[in-house]
Amino acid sequence: MGAGKRGVLTAAVTVVCAVTVLAVPGTAFAAPTPPPGPGPGAQASVTVVTSDEELEAVRKKLDALYRAAAKATDAYNAAEEKARQQTAQVVRLAKKIVEGREKLADLKTRAGAAAAAQYRGGGLPPEAHLVLSDDPQEFLDGAGRARQGQHAAKGLIGEMTRTQADLEEYAEDAREQMRKLEAGRKAKAAAQKRIEKQIKAAEKLEADLEQEEKERLARLERQAAARAQATWLSSGVLDELTSKATARGRKAVAYATAQIGKPYQWGAEGPNTFDCSGLTSQAWLAAGKTIPRTSQMQWQQLKRVDVKDMRPGDLVIYWADASHVGMYVGDGTIVHAPRPGRTVTLAGAGSMPILGVVRPDPGTE
Repeated sequence: MGAGKRGVLTAAVTVVCAVTVLAVPGTAFAAPTPPPGPGPGAQASVTVVTSDEELEAVRKKLDALYRAAAKATDAYNAAEEKARQQTAQVVRLAKKIVEGREKLADLKTRAGAAAAAQYRGGGLPPEAHLVLSDDPQEFLDGAGRARQGQHAAKGLIGEMTRTQADLEEYAEDAREQMRKLEAGRKAKAAAQKRIEKQIKAAEKLEADLEQEEKERLARLERQAAARAQATWLSSGVLDELTSKATARGRKAVAYATAQIGKPYQWGAEGPNTFDCSGLTSQAWLAAGKTIPRTSQMQWQQLKRVDVKDMRPGDLVIYWADASHVGMYVGDGTIVHAPRPGRTVTLAGAGSMPILGVVRPDPGTE
């Protein structure tokens, strides 16, 4: 890499540092310090090689950026899922409002018919009917029917009042759901901007590298993952892993591994592209089990199990903010959709910091 190229890379790393600090509270990395420049009399054409230490700093920046993008993707997916639920609720409320209006119209018709009948009867009090009637029994029968009519009229009025109150409640609920939909739309748009910002910064940082540097960077990524996996395995975590997959677990694993090689795309649920939780949620849906859409909701809502008890099909949640998820397939391996620019692949289950393990199908063997 020439001196001019080095200046571009160093500047890009510095800019990315600032973006990363803004995107991930409490996380910061120092920009790599370039080695001393050529001494007096050195020729300008001398190529300065970027050290592995500098590339390691770049790798950490990229990790931080893509993790920030993953966290924003979870926020986007959560907003999308809430929007679906709220839309369905608005539809249900609209149906109730239509049904309520039809019921109220029917009640008004019945009330009008009762009032008309009373009008045709002259609206005379019972005492007047007694005076005008030659038959006391006829009066008593009429008085009974009058009391029944009064009760019926009161019942109609009460039902009309309750129906009107229900309609007002449905309408207010619908308005509230629409307000939530609008707030969710804004949250989703903000998350989308954060995702695009992080990914663009990461892509720019990678684009400023020479091809040879990109290859060394990829090697450093593999080495870092291998070291983490080796550390995880050396803890003896696999010694007690004897649990076997359930029938549904096998179906979920089969679906997830069949997607190997397909590109990562944030917010995607297949069939051609996936993000991390899109892959796991669709795999379990294919197995006949609906689970939450995002890695954070999967961590919050699914049953947690000890790592030593995990079995194929269980989901391994990563990082303290639960911003990544993979599916355990056995032998210390997961299948996952890593990040933008990568494809669905197999990786060591311990190649990233594990937050915990959750089970979509507890209680089944």
